[in-house]
Amino acid sequence: MKIWRKLGLGLTAAVLLAGVVACGNDNKKSGNSAGEASANNDKIMVNIATGGAPKPFSYVNDKNEIDGYDIQVVKAVFEGLPQYEINIEKTEFPSIFAGLDSDRYQIGANNFASNAERREKYNYSDPIFKNQFVIAVKEDRGDIQSFADLEGKTTEVSPSVNYTVALEKYNKEIAKTPVDLKYSDAELVTILQNVESGADDFNLIDAAMLQLYIKEYGLKLKAIPLSQEDTDRIGVPYSYLILSKGGNSEQLLKDVNGRIQELIKDGTVSKLSEQYLNGDFAPEIQ
Repeated sequence: MKIWRKLGLGLTAAVLLAGVVACGNDNKKSGNSAGEASANNDKIMVNIATGGAPKPFSYVNDKNEIDGYDIQVVKAVFEGLPQYEINIEKTEFPSIFAGLDSDRYQIGANNFASNAERREKYNYSDPIFKNQFVIAVKEDRGDIQSFADLEGKTTEVSPSVNYTVALEKYNKEIAKTPVDLKYSDAELVTILQNVESGADDFNLIDAAMLQLYIKEYGLKLKAIPLSQEDTDRIGVPYSYLILSKGGNSEQLLKDVNGRIQELIKDGTVSKLSEQYLNGDFAPEIQ
């Protein structure tokens, strides 16, 4: 009888121990497959990084919350993907790439354009924004009409962004007189004010963003549309989410793209575009 009692106590302890271990496991780790998450009733954690600039794509609002067009689009995407849980972090812009490289972040949301170098390292979502690249100059200026006219001129740039990469490549491969690139962490409004004052000659920017800043801050600037050749130097005129190539990347990309197409089709992307960009810049359905 004592032997059976001891065996019973042993089995009870084993069951309790298994329960404790199960409760102690973290069931929200990134990298699990979506199939596993569904079968186990667990949610996959997706860490999303943003730089908090430029407005209106990413910024901190009056309530000290991360806000902006890209942020609201990515939130809408995951509202329809209940198998995932998201965590959005504001970080330094270069740290987005470092985090994607290490799979600390699974998604970057920061008005990302496409270029060949990035496409080798990261997965790109379907487009979430379509626009035109322009050169911002003072209203009374007429000597800048193309990339060729930028040679010898000054501009403030942020490291690693698509415009900066395009100008660096132009300086290296084409320019007879390099464009003077002043690397800066200044806010975009300050950079544009420096163009307005004549402290800098120009700024490469999205047309929608420039018009928003002209309206909001009363800037005396104008937009010079780029030719197709110069547009191609920067990349296709679309903005994307970028994803790491970590453990669950292919399934995550498939799920995200499916939701983006749903949100374009049902008008959600157009609505957010009107709200944040003062115009409908929704891409075409793929």
